[in-house]
Amino acid sequence: MTRGEKATGYFRGGYICSQAVLAAFSGDCGISEEQALRLGSCFGSGMRKGEVCGACSGALMVLGLMYGQDKADDAQARARTNALTEKFLESFSKECGSYICNELLGCDISTPQGAEYARSKKLFSDICPKLVGASAAILEQVITKAEDE
Repeated sequence: MTRGEKATGYFRGGYICSQAVLAAFSGDCGISEEQALRLGSCFGSGMRKGEVCGACSGALMVLGLMYGQDKADDAQARARTNALTEKFLESFSKECGSYICNELLGCDISTPQGAEYARSKKLFSDICPKLVGASAAILEQVITKAEDE
């Protein structure tokens, strides 16, 4: 099973996008599945405001846990994490059209009307699983390339 399939499985199983991506990589990050699901629970639907796609937020959490700066004077880790973040977001945007939730769904889900529109048009069940899978696949590519460097 690929990471994209695993993440999509979490999503289809009732977890939100950010939880799904983070949980699919939890072992790589040194955290438990339960910790990943809890940590990712506040980032879905672009932090409930239609901002950065939750699948992207989950992926960025993975990159932070794997490569992030944990010492104030570690400029090299900061630079590496920044570069990986840029690479991920650029690749996701190129493949999916944007990394902003409202743009990806074509409506403003931060409003009751927009959220209802998304539900009635089945955007969350038709579009979001594809974005979750794409996020996990792109993240896997970014990590593989980072490990090769």
